[in-house]
Amino acid sequence: MGKLKTITRRGFLVGSAAIAGGAAFGVYNFKTPIKNPLLADLKNGEVALTPFIKITSDGVTLITPRADKGQGSYSMQMYLLAEELDVDPLTVQQTPGKPDAAYYNGVVIDEGAPGLGEIVGKLTGMQITGGSSTVPDMFVRLRYAGAVARETLKLAAANKFGADVASLKTENGSVVLADGRRVPYTELASAAASIEPVQDVTLRDEKQWRYLGKNMQRVDITPKSTGTEQYGIDKRMKGMLFATVRANPAMGAGVASYDASKAEQMLGVEKVVSIQSGVAVIATNTWLAFQAANAIDIVWNNGSFPSSSAEMWRVLEDHAKPEFQNVQRKSDGDVDVAFESGEVLEAEYRAPHLAHAPLEPMNAVVLVTDEAIDIWTGTQIPRFIEDHVAAATGRDKTEIRLHVEPMGGSFGRRLEDTYVLQAVEIAQAMKGTPVKMTWSREEDMAHDYPRPMALAKAKGKVSGKQIDALKLDLVSASLMGSQMGRLGLPAAGPDAMLTTGADDQPFAFNHYQVTGYKAPEMVPISSWRSVAASQNGFFHECFIDELVSQAGADPIAERIRLCNDEVSRKVLEEVAQISAWSGANPEQGRGRGVAFVRSFGVPVAEVIDVTMTDDGIRIDNVFVVADVGKVLDPINFEAQVYGAVIYGLGHAINSELTYENYKPQQTNYHTYQGMRLYQTPNIVVKGLENAEKIRGIGEPGLPPAAPALANAIFAATGKRMREMPFNKHIDFV
Repeated sequence: MGKLKTITRRGFLVGSAAIAGGAAFGVYNFKTPIKNPLLADLKNGEVALTPFIKITSDGVTLITPRADKGQGSYSMQMYLLAEELDVDPLTVQQTPGKPDAAYYNGVVIDEGAPGLGEIVGKLTGMQITGGSSTVPDMFVRLRYAGAVARETLKLAAANKFGADVASLKTENGSVVLADGRRVPYTELASAAASIEPVQDVTLRDEKQWRYLGKNMQRVDITPKSTGTEQYGIDKRMKGMLFATVRANPAMGAGVASYDASKAEQMLGVEKVVSIQSGVAVIATNTWLAFQAANAIDIVWNNGSFPSSSAEMWRVLEDHAKPEFQNVQRKSDGDVDVAFESGEVLEAEYRAPHLAHAPLEPMNAVVLVTDEAIDIWTGTQIPRFIEDHVAAATGRDKTEIRLHVEPMGGSFGRRLEDTYVLQAVEIAQAMKGTPVKMTWSREEDMAHDYPRPMALAKAKGKVSGKQIDALKLDLVSASLMGSQMGRLGLPAAGPDAMLTTGADDQPFAFNHYQVTGYKAPEMVPISSWRSVAASQNGFFHECFIDELVSQAGADPIAERIRLCNDEVSRKVLEEVAQISAWSGANPEQGRGRGVAFVRSFGVPVAEVIDVTMTDDGIRIDNVFVVADVGKVLDPINFEAQVYGAVIYGLGHAINSELTYENYKPQQTNYHTYQGMRLYQTPNIVVKGLENAEKIRGIGEPGLPPAAPALANAIFAATGKRMREMPFNKHIDFV
């Protein structure tokens, strides 16, 4: 991100305009190789043949720059490297490495701007983890890095032993000579360092794969299973102090006044510090810091946005008007003409603000010295943090040293860095002393950048037993404008996220229009797992189901008829097969619902079975089919889909953030509940491999969950769920 301002001045347009499909680019150093960041720190005898592999006399270290939030990112990156390098991922070292432009993401924005992602990513050095982009971005890059290292080590061995390179092979961290002798990579490090890396390499055919495509053992399975994994919140340093903050719940507003006299007299309190938008307490442990922070009497300034959810809903209603139209990428046929005759079905849907609520609250350890500012934290945006800390402190970016830690969940939460900037501000008041800043759960809930609340107005018409016309008007604040603005990226032009998950579905209605209307930013918002598809998929699929019901058609058969994409059609056909879908109505008190959403390029169909009991709706089964082009790890593929379904269902049933006096009323998990173990259904997952491009699976399993459940509830009860969370309208077991 260090070159972003320079690139912008030269006329490059990055941000929501690029994601919407329109951007202006010049050819500016795109083909220039990025310097290997590992070379600067090498010692004698060490070699870094690519930015992703370091070999010393002590062993092999694999660099895995995409952040691990629990989704197995580090493990997958190691297996991609190991597949071509011929090492055992369970026996080598791993590190996320230092943030660097060499680790740019060329896929994360590519979905909305095909072909531009690689250019934008490289030119800006956009190192970011998100959008289910790790596997598609790294699938070739890391295997190529492993192959380059492998062939260079073979060349080094050939030179050392006077052998023909073609006669050599590699196996389990060694070059194997023609006579069977094994030369460990570690013994070839010095020789390999003195030659140019071999760039002309051929990746192995998948028939030769030893790891990819097979069930893999996660490299972090032992620490994750034994509770010994060291997350950012577990960081300890000699002489460390502990801090927490209380900031204005009206994000962006500040403090009118505060009285910290009680806190300053409490046991273990070292200092009370004013920070931007709030107050911080530094103490000898985190619990004491929490207690002291709560003892501070604070008068907050009022915020600049509506103070309550009721007011916010009125703002959305007021912006469902032509003058606020922002984006329209889908307009087939003529819906206005179609609605001039026949019966027109109308419905309104709502999706609330949602918190990310990862189990590990926001935290960072910071040590400020004359030499540098060292930061230890879990993050998805390491280079943005470096830039923002440098700007906030006036220090040179080379003095900002970020150490990326494993994360205890994120769901998009750690695409923000407010907590890091707070920690740096606090640590500056304790120069020379490491300070760990941790948010309380209540602070975490109050200062999340939530998923935006959204409103949908739907109109449709059927002809015979088929859907003829569908119109969706979608209203919310601009996620790209809010989030990209905080990251310092331009966000000009239409915001495609207003309609993503609805206008990009593979259905061919005779008359089909999806329009996004932009409301002003109220609560600052951010990306939530599956981003706009999480709410737009709900709106789109629930209304399709209403039209299918009006037509008297079969929900899966009608979707298959309308589907204009072969890969998606096969997903629908397969979910019908594995769920034994018959089209017949279930017995009384039971219902089946289906939903299909294509997000992040991945078509996913889900069928859900429910039963109406005396205690409420019970979810019995969920059948899921997804096509990611190539399932690299069947075990983790299933795990990611399980997690997405459970996360999606739990929020659809139970969760929302409601605001009063600028503050969420939900303060902790007791008022913001996920799905309970006893509520969790049997989940059956199947992955298909018909798509040409390889995709990620961390997010796409979520969007169909809520509409499939809503449609199943209708089948069982005759009651439509048009607003989340559903427990406002029906009881659950």
